[in-house]
Amino acid sequence: MITRTEPQSGANPAMTISRRDFVKTTVALTAVSTIGLPNIVLGDSKKVVVVGGGTGGATAAKYIKMADPSIHVTIIEPNKEYYTCYLSNEVLSGERTLDSIKQSYDGLKARGINLVHEAATGIDADKKIVKTADGEYPFDRCIVSPGISMLYEKIEGYSEEVAQKMPHAWKAGEQTKILRAQLEDMEDGGLVVIVAPPKPYRCPPGPYERASQIAMYLKEHKPKSKVLILDSKQAFSKQGLFIQGWERLYGYGTENSLIEWQPGPDATVVSVNADEMSVETDFGDEVKGAVINVIPPHRAGKIAVDAGLADDSGWCPVNKKTFESTLQPNIHVIGDACIATSMPKSAYSANSQAKVAAAAVIAMLNGDEVGTPSYVNTCYSIIGKDYGISVAGIYRLSEDGSTIASIEGSGGLTPMDAEPFALAREVEYAYSWYDNIIQDCFG
Repeated sequence: MITRTEPQSGANPAMTISRRDFVKTTVALTAVSTIGLPNIVLGDSKKVVVVGGGTGGATAAKYIKMADPSIHVTIIEPNKEYYTCYLSNEVLSGERTLDSIKQSYDGLKARGINLVHEAATGIDADKKIVKTADGEYPFDRCIVSPGISMLYEKIEGYSEEVAQKMPHAWKAGEQTKILRAQLEDMEDGGLVVIVAPPKPYRCPPGPYERASQIAMYLKEHKPKSKVLILDSKQAFSKQGLFIQGWERLYGYGTENSLIEWQPGPDATVVSVNADEMSVETDFGDEVKGAVINVIPPHRAGKIAVDAGLADDSGWCPVNKKTFESTLQPNIHVIGDACIATSMPKSAYSANSQAKVAAAAVIAMLNGDEVGTPSYVNTCYSIIGKDYGISVAGIYRLSEDGSTIASIEGSGGLTPMDAEPFALAREVEYAYSWYDNIIQDCFG
């Protein structure tokens, strides 16, 4: 049950809504986003090219094809399999395998979506063409869901090469495997350092769930070790719930705590030394670690920046009603890369935005009026065995179309006084949510 709680740092005040009512509302919103979309046979003259086959791109392609099978839909994605970042922290604790978060594109292919496993090298908005090394793909509308690119250069001494030794693991797959192996190889008593990124970044509660999952592994296998979070921020998402969980499970605040959090600005990491396995903070402290997980600042995926879709912030401004770029016509940007005001950069946000963009694209291609959308987000964090927390929200477009804002009374947080059975149930909800969103995106 999501109910009213006291406001916590890094999160909106929670309002009263039952989980059952929230799910009903979410289902209704999803249905509204697809009702009335035309299913008219108009030949292959209408083409949509989706750049990026992650959560946002896969969802957009699938919903366009379901709503109007006459539209020719192509996804351009270099990877033949997709590893979800969501639930990847459980790979670090050993609670799940890397293969368990690997997803196939077979379901999308079965729907008649064309999969091109190449990297997009350019997008020509004037000629309406997406380019790869081996071909060109014309479009009437393009949806770009490029995820993020790492700004290694923002931390002195850090680079893509150094990330092989100090992994970020903020893109699941090989980096996740590296970080997990380092945790396994570390001697008991070693220090794990997590460098949390500045806002805005992918998955606001992610670094703190990661610390929790690593602490869960250490508690069972290497109890003399600990996790140190060096943060540029002074508050983070679901902070009160995380700290409460850390106190209960990992002795947070005591001399024997498995987790220590050092907030900014003094704890901001400004440089790293891979040879010495150390980092330096803005305060001038040098911290050495046996395992160092550096999550650097990031911006929109490189293809979006190269295509002129990002502004000086590094992120992509969009029309909040359609997610069409305000910088390049006929191109829509969704997911982590776009500026969606109060919507967090999360998997469920990307899934929701993809459905809104899909509906808008179909309406535009068929000369219909674009409806006024609603948006949803749900985020689960697993702090320990049988201990989960969540935040949920429903959003709508402001009257002037400039912002996407949370609807008052539409969402909330796991209560601070939740009973153990309720916290255990949150974990089950998280796993069910994962199965559902995977089916919704890739099935």
